Amino acid sequence: MKGSSLAAKTLWWRNSAIYQIYPRSFQDSNGDGEGDLRGVISRLEYLRELGIDAIWLSPFYQSPNKDGGYDVSDPREVDPRFGTMKDAEDLINAAHEHQIKIIVDIVPNHFSTEHRWFKEAL
Repeated sequence: MKGSSLAAKTLWWRNSAIYQIYPRSFQDSNGDGEGDLRGVISRLEYLRELGIDAIWLSPFYQSPNKDGGYDVSDPREVDPRFGTMKDAEDLINAAHEHQIKIIVDIVPNHFSTEHRWFKEAL
């Protein structure tokens, strides 16, 4: 792949409209009063109409949620409050059908005190 072609594929974000979503407060799909991944899926048409190119999705991983989900206890699992792994996969696929990219927010330099690595270190 030539350098300019690679740059075009990897630097898309420089000229993109990116919309950040905190799933917990964005859209509730099941009537429990908290937003979830299915709720985000239900609003993709609206988001496309806004002209966005990507969704920056705040943490939806398993977490005790003491700091907005950034205290991740298991980055391999979806927090049940937000749905399931299938819901996450469905969101990514549905977003791509609407030509919307998904950016998943995770802070790799720390985890929750509930994470197994922390517990094993004690």
